[in-house]
Amino acid sequence: MKVGSSYSRCIRDIVDGTVDINDVLVVITRTDFDPRNDEQWHNIWHGYGGGGTMGHTFVSSPEWSSYSAQDEDRFRSATIELWETGRLHQPRRFGANPRSTPYHWLETVLPSDRLDMNPTVKSAWDHFQTVAGLSGLHLDQHHN
Repeated sequence: MKVGSSYSRCIRDIVDGTVDINDVLVVITRTDFDPRNDEQWHNIWHGYGGGGTMGHTFVSSPEWSSYSAQDEDRFRSATIELWETGRLHQPRRFGANPRSTPYHWLETVLPSDRLDMNPTVKSAWDHFQTVAGLSGLHLDQHHN
């Protein structure tokens, strides 16, 4: 399971196929927008240089400048899927101001030797594995 900390880079990795969207637990972003709102989405798409557009008024980081306008639907679809499944967390919506981090993915793995030491955590992990399996989530078999 992966936890993302950069909206633009994480969505790019999902669109590129280097990260499977089913392996994403949550992406915690520094953004505050609704991807279903056309105007807000337009600002995000062009703000990250989507469609090769760098002349837009808001350019956060040109993470998407190498993608064409034809790629926009893939970026928006991935974003909406995360949004609608509760996996796109935007702390700014709640008044927080998260800092930028030098990395954009964290792996969430619970070492099995630690699980055996704490029955409550082991029970939670077992329940997570059951729910993950029922939802079609792909678990790394080395950490079961």
